[in-house]
Amino acid sequence: MFIMFTMSMILMTISMLIMFLCNILSKKTFMDREKNSPFECGFSPKNSARLPFSLQFFLIAVIFLIFDVEIALLMPMIMIMKISNLLSWMTLGFFFLLILLMGLYHEWNQGALNWAI
Repeated sequence: MFIMFTMSMILMTISMLIMFLCNILSKKTFMDREKNSPFECGFSPKNSARLPFSLQFFLIAVIFLIFDVEIALLMPMIMIMKISNLLSWMTLGFFFLLILLMGLYHEWNQGALNWAI
């Protein structure tokens, strides 16, 4: 137990010494305002990097993502059509599409699909 403690202390001391020497001997000790500023194609930044983002565009993107995932959930239903009961498959597909269309109608009714507001 004492040997493991001693070895770990020796390794810790050696690693700290190496990190300290690397920090002292590195070539990055020269601090320059130009080198510490963000690089933007050689131009100094005059405006904020945060541009206003259209909330309507974000909402359309989220709606697209939701409906895209639902379409991806519909794809396996085509594959299991041959091996399942036709009545249960049609019932499940009908209710899934009904929920999908109800969500689309709700988004349309709330005005989320209108671009010019």
